[in-house]
Amino acid sequence: MQPYILVSQDDFDAADLTARMTAGRTDIGAVVSFTGYCRDENKTLLALELEHYPGMAEAQLAHIAADALKRWPLQAVTIVHRSGLIKAGEQIVFVATASQHRQAAFEAAEFLMDYLKSDAPFWKKEHLITPAPTSEKTDPQSGWVKAKSSDTEMKKRWLDN
Repeated sequence: MQPYILVSQDDFDAADLTARMTAGRTDIGAVVSFTGYCRDENKTLLALELEHYPGMAEAQLAHIAADALKRWPLQAVTIVHRSGLIKAGEQIVFVATASQHRQAAFEAAEFLMDYLKSDAPFWKKEHLITPAPTSEKTDPQSGWVKAKSSDTEMKKRWLDN
């Protein structure tokens, strides 16, 4: 079984991706999906800019999916990750797993997201709006986002399994 892997600047339709996984299948008893969004926690984010090396990013996503397929009895895996400029509130990532039973699908989806957050080769740059010091206008600023240690910690729970 080949996982469906896509890195694209285009938005995606989660329902269509799920339907693609299950079309014509009668062996699937559970589909678990996760859709990640670009969030603006402090009302200062214009957008995230995600960069990647084409080919390398897809290969790493395929490697992560292959690891999940070795660990759980899955019928299908889908990973879609956007790149380019993504505005606050827009979708960034979609992960879905299909299996005969829900436990495998839930665990595999969590595993995929934990590894994507720490191992997927994407670089994020924040485009922020901050108040200008001497006027009511706003000036855009930007900066690269550092990796979070919490993402690495989440991945560690899978190392012994």
